Amino acid sequence: MIYPFSAIVGQDDMKLALLLNAINPAIGGILIEGEKGTAKSTAVRALVDILPPMSIEGNSMSMGGNLISIEENPMCIDRNLMNISGEAMKVVDLPLNATEDRVVGTLDLEVAIRDGKKRFEPGILYKAHGNILYVDEVNLLDDHIIDILLDVAAMGINTVEREGISYSHPAKFILIGTMNPEEGDLRPQLLDRFGLSIVVKGEQDPTRRLEIIKRRLAFEQDPTSFWEAYRGETEALHTAIIKARQELEHIVVDDVVLYKIASLSIMIGVDGHRPDITMMQTAKAHAAWQGRKIIVNDDLRVAAHLALPHRMRRMPFEEQGQDKDRINEALTVVLGE
Repeated sequence: MIYPFSAIVGQDDMKLALLLNAINPAIGGILIEGEKGTAKSTAVRALVDILPPMSIEGNSMSMGGNLISIEENPMCIDRNLMNISGEAMKVVDLPLNATEDRVVGTLDLEVAIRDGKKRFEPGILYKAHGNILYVDEVNLLDDHIIDILLDVAAMGINTVEREGISYSHPAKFILIGTMNPEEGDLRPQLLDRFGLSIVVKGEQDPTRRLEIIKRRLAFEQDPTSFWEAYRGETEALHTAIIKARQELEHIVVDDVVLYKIASLSIMIGVDGHRPDITMMQTAKAHAAWQGRKIIVNDDLRVAAHLALPHRMRRMPFEEQGQDKDRINEALTVVLGE
């Protein structure tokens, strides 16, 4: 039994960032940083109860440069490993000791030796299609593997080249990484590839901490009854996400909004254009979540605080908490509020 998403106390920014990625996977995933015991893994795994199937157009796959349908592909051992049937999303874990072959897939040597035939052995990215790919302690993962994950997440296609033959399959998923900064940081180049970044901390309000303890004890004592108590809220979130996904298609992004986004990026001094695109996609998702068909300043404010902090340049010994003040100053100037 999974702890209900709606039963998590506090951590509103983390929950919002997860929901926005669920509404609009084009945001590009989320990195959750925080001390141990702050419900990072709990929140990620609880998503499966509220997420509808990911909307995926087409289920094609290429072999040797020729695009064919998955149904016709003899290289796939088990097409049921891939979520292409409209089933509810699930969390696919990527272990820290995973090798490149295990992640991207490889040729099945046993079949090649026994039968003299080439057969594709699916990797974790194949199973992640249409699901959530979760990497706990992502900062401890090999940089080469992280590069592969982020490249595939951005392109939506995983290409495996072995023995001079190229195989490709769709790999569209929501990438979620969690980490404890005390165990080391990610390189800035890798940080930039995550759409959103959230820093979570333990609750400092005694009343809220008390509620966390009470809910956890109740869940451990009777998981079924506890989940039933939150069934209504869970189903309401599920319905709200479906509605927001539908609204997303009708969100209008005009030049005024794009100009504000570009101005924010320039004023804050982030590198490249990825922050602008991420802010736009996040603002669209937030507007859809709020039931609006246009993007307003509140959407831009939320998008800036979720998409910019991990991309900002810091002076030596500068505290991360100062990012919020710099963003607020830029928002005041650009939005005129």
